[in-house]
Amino acid sequence: MCGRYTITVTLEELMLRYDTYYQYPARYSPKYNVAPGQQVMAIVHDGEKNKLGELRWGLIPEWAKDEKIGYQMLNARSETLAEKPAFRKPFERKRCLIPADSFYDWKGTGRHKQPMRIMLRSREIFSMAGLYDTWTASDGTRISTCTVITTESNEMMAEIHERMPVILPRELEAAWLDRQVTSPDKLRPLLRPYPSDQMMAYAVSTRVGNVRNDDELCIEPLSLLL
Repeated sequence: MCGRYTITVTLEELMLRYDTYYQYPARYSPKYNVAPGQQVMAIVHDGEKNKLGELRWGLIPEWAKDEKIGYQMLNARSETLAEKPAFRKPFERKRCLIPADSFYDWKGTGRHKQPMRIMLRSREIFSMAGLYDTWTASDGTRISTCTVITTESNEMMAEIHERMPVILPRELEAAWLDRQVTSPDKLRPLLRPYPSDQMMAYAVSTRVGNVRNDDELCIEPLSLLL
């Protein structure tokens, strides 16, 4: 699964990377411990160009009766997107990119799990495949939310966890955002594990387990903190 990640670059770097514009006032700041329920940066295509904006992490389907369901939909399994009622329509028409420069997962079992920071060897920004939807509350408030799609782990990640977020190669990002493509048969081939030899991981402090901790110490290698 994917339950925490980082996006530590500047807003300008994000806009340049995705050739996009930001539709809201510039309240963005680098994040070292992004957690479920928070507003996260995401890229969608508006039919003409890419648009950078904020979505709340934890998808609330448009038909949901209660927004609390979002905390059960932080991730969506790539293998069953076309079958699950919450994900079927977004899979066809509401796909997004969720930028990150690393994500966290916990290695081991029992009470003494070791948090790991996983990233590209190039240390570049990458795009996690996501879905989004907009839910309207009884008072008329509209909430736009998202979920991160996961797939089976590659060889490196398998030593940490059996699942990992779908990381889209840069050359496939436009295909994922293309609103003209709605066929699951054309989209499924995009949702595969990222090449293991292009990724790396290292141990970090257990402080990432607390959502209140959001600073550079979260990404510091554990070997340097001891």
